[in-house]
Amino acid sequence: MATIAGPTLGGLLVTAFDWRWIFFVNLPFGVAALVLTFVIIPDLRLGRRHRIDIPGVLLASLALLAICYGLVEGQKYSWGTITSFISIPLVLGVGVVLLIAFLVLQRLTQDKEPLVPFGLFRDRNYTVVNWVSGVLAVGMMGIFLPFTIYLQSVLGFSALKAGLTLAPASLLSMFVAPVAGRMTDRIGGKYILMTGLTLFAAGMGWTALIATPSSAWSDFLPALIVAGFGMGCTFAPLVTVAMRNIDPRMAGAASGVLNTVRQVGLVIGTATVGALLQNRFVSSLTSQATTRTAALPAQVRGPFIAAIHNSASGGISVGAGQNGGVKLPAGLPAQLVAEVTRIGHAIFTYGYVDAMRWTMLLPVVLLAVGALSCLAIKSVRSPQEPASPEVAAEPQTTA
Repeated sequence: MATIAGPTLGGLLVTAFDWRWIFFVNLPFGVAALVLTFVIIPDLRLGRRHRIDIPGVLLASLALLAICYGLVEGQKYSWGTITSFISIPLVLGVGVVLLIAFLVLQRLTQDKEPLVPFGLFRDRNYTVVNWVSGVLAVGMMGIFLPFTIYLQSVLGFSALKAGLTLAPASLLSMFVAPVAGRMTDRIGGKYILMTGLTLFAAGMGWTALIATPSSAWSDFLPALIVAGFGMGCTFAPLVTVAMRNIDPRMAGAASGVLNTVRQVGLVIGTATVGALLQNRFVSSLTSQATTRTAALPAQVRGPFIAAIHNSASGGISVGAGQNGGVKLPAGLPAQLVAEVTRIGHAIFTYGYVDAMRWTMLLPVVLLAVGALSCLAIKSVRSPQEPASPEVAAEPQTTA
């Protein structure tokens, strides 16, 4: 249900209220979750005192803060100076140093109770799935971010309509995921996960290929159905394969690391796709402007191309009716002004579609790499499946 509510409820809140409500709406759900935790979850105590790795928590938090801030805000500051001697490279460097210090600290405290027990990574499946989880997060953000901008800014959809356009994929995944989960329990998740990643990449790559400045929402339905089927075959096997062989006493740390890797992947995906999209957008707009303004008078064409290039470099949004931010000379015929506006709109819409296709190529390739990485997953027999007829014939006892 959450996969459907995400894009649709988010679109409704942004359309009907304000973008801030996508954060406010979490408050009642958070309060309800806390209350239900105390009411429903048993208060089990294992008779063992635990220590909290305070230095590890602080180092990990500061390292991730610096790295995430540098990646997300890097484009804003052109990957240079923020203020005074503080720069994006410095912030990223500090984050890397803190991350190394965190790993060294964890290595020195493995005999106690570290935040990240390195023993988790002795399990090959857990290590591989962490890699796949990070790749999946980068790929998903690299796909959905430019595509959502395209739906709203190029096609002119409202946030709600954009969410409803993506809803078929979420709806299908809701029905596929439980089936994929049960199959994973029975036959293992290796090939189910590979299939899911491949179908998701293929479906979203398909949407990028068929996208035009005048597409209708129904044009994307077949591709989103394929992507939704892939999504449904991805998340349940991902967690099951990762956690299946983990010692239950380390389950909390294992799931925490897995979720952290996914969240950092989302940040990296946001920063990477933002920088790549901006770069391709500038290049595409300049190319489109040079081609489409060939028939304009020289006194209009030169400033028009220069203004479009500068606007794109400054991160101008794509939208209907834009003419590149050009201040046209006074006294031009109304027909010429209308033509310039039409050309400007075409440049921005076609330019963005072209940039989006190239940008989405990277995450599609990453998802394909993730699918191939699943070959390294070691197949595990289901606990319910006997090893052989002889073993099955032995009497079973319960401790």
